Amino acid sequence: MASFEFELTRNITIGQYLPTGSLIHRLDPRFKLLAFTILVIAMAICQTYVGNMIALAFACYLFYISRIPISYGLSGVKPAIPFILILAVLQLLFYSEIASGGTVIVDYSFILITSDSIRLVMVSALRFIEIIFLSSVLTLSTSTTQITHGIESLLDPLKHVKFPVHEFALIITIAIRFVPTFAMEMEKMMKAQASRGAEFGTGAWWRIIQRTKDVFPIIIPLFNVAMARAEDLVLAMEARCYTPGSERSIYTKYKAKSSDYMALLLCVLFAFLLLAFPFPY
Repeated sequence: MASFEFELTRNITIGQYLPTGSLIHRLDPRFKLLAFTILVIAMAICQTYVGNMIALAFACYLFYISRIPISYGLSGVKPAIPFILILAVLQLLFYSEIASGGTVIVDYSFILITSDSIRLVMVSALRFIEIIFLSSVLTLSTSTTQITHGIESLLDPLKHVKFPVHEFALIITIAIRFVPTFAMEMEKMMKAQASRGAEFGTGAWWRIIQRTKDVFPIIIPLFNVAMARAEDLVLAMEARCYTPGSERSIYTKYKAKSSDYMALLLCVLFAFLLLAFPFPY
């Protein structure tokens, strides 16, 4: 049994912070969140092979600029491979009416596979990988505190319509922060169950059903751990006299620099290129 099958934390890149002191690390978190949103929207709309390949290359280049090994991005994609495969199969079988154009490749019974449906599958998989890469770069180059302040600052105008900006930013940050925490807890449970004879990591990676059945016994214990963690968090916040809805002062004041505006402008131009340029494929 391979030991790396239990090392879930090294395959979870979202929610972890890797300080390298790069240019992306030094950018204003508000501008990073804006650039991330713009890029995700552009990649989600882009429907061509070439456009998505360029977007994937750009996401890889962000790892180089941020001085983060590309292996971190690839390790974040590995846990998503089963979901990408399931999504691809579902799109081939049940999206034939939506992507019924192009050259017919397979037409048997209810199965209709065309060149457009294959393009839909390929583009969807590329989008999935691109968004994982972007999310990894964002969280690996931005601390949890910076993400919280950035979201709260961007949504500050919504306070005029009584929107709970601070609480919303706190919820998003806690959700991101708990991803590696749950991965660590799940890793501990898998090792404990394996030491008692349970089968984890013995099947091939493509045996999705079998590997899913192996994980079922730890779902309920993981849920109990999540509830216990949530209760500890509530007690810690109450001990610090946290009161939802109350006015809170902000210790950190962000001031945008010319590099922040330049980085945002480059992301806007890149997003415009993906959407406006007529790629042939």
